[in-house]
Amino acid sequence: MSAIAFAIPGDIDLPTGGYGYDRRLLKEWREAGIPARHLALPGAFPFPTADDVALTERILASAGPEETLLVDGLAFGAFPEALAARFGGRIVALVHHPLALETGLDAATAWRLRDSETLALRHARAVVVTSPPTKEVLSAEFGVPPDKIAVALPGTDPAPRTEPRLGAGPARLLAVGSIVPRKGYDVLLAALAQIADRGWLLTIAGSPDYAPATAAALRDAIRDAGFAERIKLAGAVDQDRLSALYASADIFVMPSLYEGYGMVLTEALARGLPIVCTRSGAAADALPDAAALKVTPGDAMALAKGLARLIDAPSERRARADAAWAGAATLPCWRDTARTVAEACLGGGPRMD
Repeated sequence: MSAIAFAIPGDIDLPTGGYGYDRRLLKEWREAGIPARHLALPGAFPFPTADDVALTERILASAGPEETLLVDGLAFGAFPEALAARFGGRIVALVHHPLALETGLDAATAWRLRDSETLALRHARAVVVTSPPTKEVLSAEFGVPPDKIAVALPGTDPAPRTEPRLGAGPARLLAVGSIVPRKGYDVLLAALAQIADRGWLLTIAGSPDYAPATAAALRDAIRDAGFAERIKLAGAVDQDRLSALYASADIFVMPSLYEGYGMVLTEALARGLPIVCTRSGAAADALPDAAALKVTPGDAMALAKGLARLIDAPSERRARADAAWAGAATLPCWRDTARTVAEACLGGGPRMD
């Protein structure tokens, strides 16, 4: 097979880390002359109707025999086994993180997704993951042979440094990510309530549309805590607005309960921001300890202490900002990411040299 048909459910232009990864692969392949195209699958995944499954089968069947079917895990993990088996010899699965590990699922739904993803992965010719921990999970819990899995860490673009602002005034905190249970914004709010006497302002940039009940509960909790003037929910933002938010921040915070990788952490590192985050993904593990204070996911007290420490000590913020800027030089580039995925799909086919 000498070309890639990249099957992705929903709107690829949505501002999420997973879609951002997918968009960037297509861009890098296009620029490198790798034959690749986008196949748009129904947006109902990972909870498709029978009609969605039938339409997905027709879309995949439309791909030419020379095309490897690279299927985003948001869809592939919810494929009925018969669908995965029909195209199994041609499918490479891209798993950002297993569907069953999404926070907030009821037990029955989580088990159903675990079962469907386990069965579907048996039929994939190869699997690409975005971090070594996800490879370990798929091998240990989903029965995927390790030699069948390629790791393609997300790349990071060079970015201008955010100059440390050490003068008077509240510390400007920034969190980035959709408002869903897994992102742990309720834990962040509980942490900030413990340090309400400190000078801080928080902006959360992320869509409220994926989990409306979670977003509504967060808005209510912000109001009830008396933080309406201190916490801004910016919603989904475009790249220019996001860049401006990074440029105006003093501290980056990520309270996630679980991440397959955590691309926003390397984006913050690339701008030289000091970081307070949970140990919830491969990006957190990869951050230099000198740049980031790392706490246990779900521990509001530890998160509060980490934030208070940097708010209270501008000199430490400066030192950690310097360490972040130095660490940014070691980040992988997107061309390397795209090369790894292309090689998993095409084997000895076209290269990105």
